[in-house]
Amino acid sequence: MRSKRRLRPAWLVNASGYHLLAVTLSLLCLLPLVWMLAASLRQTGQPLPRTLEIFAWPPAWQNYARIFELLPLGRYLLNSLFVVSVSVPLTLLTASLAGYGMSQLPRRQRGRLLVLSILLQMVPVTALWLTRFLLFSWIGLTNSHLALIAPALMGASPLFVLLFYWSFRRLPAEQIESARLDGASPWQAWRLVALPQVRPALLAVSLLAFLMFWNDFINPLLYLKSTRLYTLPVGLMQLQELDKTNWPLLMAASALVTLPPVGVFLWLQKALLGEAGYLKQ
Repeated sequence: MRSKRRLRPAWLVNASGYHLLAVTLSLLCLLPLVWMLAASLRQTGQPLPRTLEIFAWPPAWQNYARIFELLPLGRYLLNSLFVVSVSVPLTLLTASLAGYGMSQLPRRQRGRLLVLSILLQMVPVTALWLTRFLLFSWIGLTNSHLALIAPALMGASPLFVLLFYWSFRRLPAEQIESARLDGASPWQAWRLVALPQVRPALLAVSLLAFLMFWNDFINPLLYLKSTRLYTLPVGLMQLQELDKTNWPLLMAASALVTLPPVGVFLWLQKALLGEAGYLKQ
């Protein structure tokens, strides 16, 4: 009994230190976001504060309405939401199918595709710009949102395919074989047996794909000519070109671009924590 009583204060000290460290690191990560929101509420024409300013007084809420008056950010927001709402589900479909197909191949073929996927992941994105532009121009996809959605037809990134591949490889092979013996087709085995068991990978790829397409700046700049088709990152650049020193308006537009990914991250984090609790059971 005495040994247990002696260990209890040490356990409390370790737990308190762990939570204190976690809270400190979380606050440090949140500081840039808090600073951006505070700077977006400063009066226009004022320079950035030299010290950390948590809240600007009086808050200039009109900055958020002003950015919509200067540029058609509402249309840009709808364009970004359209691209993301189509690209993310399509990425989940193609990447999960590719990862499942790789996991079911014989060992030698699976190893070759695995090496190829890793090599493709190492190719710089800049090396693909000219080839994609010529291909999309020949097909007729330029000046269209289809040019921004097209990478989702190939899984968007080799990393997403590899994430699904590693998740499917962890499943017992007997489950897939049993489904086949019961008469399930490869499509049914993927949809009914394998896919429901890799929900953490689905959530992780959903978040990564959302960030990838939402923050995409180069592709809209390369393929889109009409301003009515622009997305939010390009709109943010346009606002910067109008007045590079009007920091409150720039921070307000930055908050408009940043807050949706933060909301999606918090929502998916809650779902991931629920999946972790489900797996522990």
